[in-house]
Amino acid sequence: MKSKDTNFSRRSFIGKTATIAAGITLAGTKVWGAPNYIPGLLTPNSKINGVQLGLITYSFREMKDQSAEAILQYVVECGISGIELMGRTAESFNGRPENKIDRRKYYSMLRKERKKSLTQEEEKEFKDLKSQMASYEKEVEEWNKTRSLDGFTKLRKMYNDAGVDIYAFKPDYLLTEKNSDANINYAMQAGKILGASHVTLELPRNSSHTLKLGQIAKKNGIYVAYHGHEQQNPTWWDTALNQSSFNAMNLDLGHYTAAGNTDALDLIQNKNQNIMSMHVKDRQNPANGKKNVSFGKGDTPIKEVLQLMRDNKYNFAATIEYEYDTPADSSIINEIKKSVAYCKNALES
Repeated sequence: MKSKDTNFSRRSFIGKTATIAAGITLAGTKVWGAPNYIPGLLTPNSKINGVQLGLITYSFREMKDQSAEAILQYVVECGISGIELMGRTAESFNGRPENKIDRRKYYSMLRKERKKSLTQEEEKEFKDLKSQMASYEKEVEEWNKTRSLDGFTKLRKMYNDAGVDIYAFKPDYLLTEKNSDANINYAMQAGKILGASHVTLELPRNSSHTLKLGQIAKKNGIYVAYHGHEQQNPTWWDTALNQSSFNAMNLDLGHYTAAGNTDALDLIQNKNQNIMSMHVKDRQNPANGKKNVSFGKGDTPIKEVLQLMRDNKYNFAATIEYEYDTPADSSIINEIKKSVAYCKNALES
């Protein structure tokens, strides 16, 4: 994927903002190059005819700078006013040690190790990566002993001042079955501080864990919404939903279509009260290859679902998730803008 070569430090973010804001005050008009993230300047609004269009920050995974400040600029540049924020972005802002390991390579080699398909060279490299990962995990473990929730308050203010609400939070690595109650509570408390109505993670296979998560979510006053890929079907969430009123759905419309389901509109009509947010991407159905494609080119009923949400005043967010390959003559930001425009057009038609 083609990525934008952008790199911000927190100091430069604040400094550039102050400098440009001063220039705007002097000039009295918009200065060329002024960034959209300056509080009160060019505030985005992506709530169209009652439907909140949002983005999951995973959409920017190929961008060089993954800091919370940079993510905020990307989101506002795309004209979006609400997001599902990934946990590591928020925790990094809060002081979590940086993982400098190539995680894609690590997990790719982990899969190859399980299949016993590593070459001798790869075995040596993977041994070194595992050593680095173990060292990093110890560093995080030490940080966890003194971690605070204070940074999340500052992060929320920075985003809200720029006109962006954090409606969902995805600290999924803190919510899995292997985690302590302390980690789960911390993740949910962080989500509440950030202003999220729900935290998200993949639906656990173990129903006893969804029961536990629902109970802890109730204590923390926040919902836990379960995401799915091609496992999704009309009854897939039912056990979790029946366990707790604080268990909910994070439907993925594109994956639902790629799984061969053809009843997305019926599902949403029947379970809209259980949906906290919905991922929107365009995928082909199984007969056409299941590929991720640009909006309007696949088999996912994006337009029909958005209009259903608008007409029935459903109040969950439609979270755009950018997954298809970036064309050589374009950029991630430009392609996301096209996806946003497609959704806006559907809601205004």
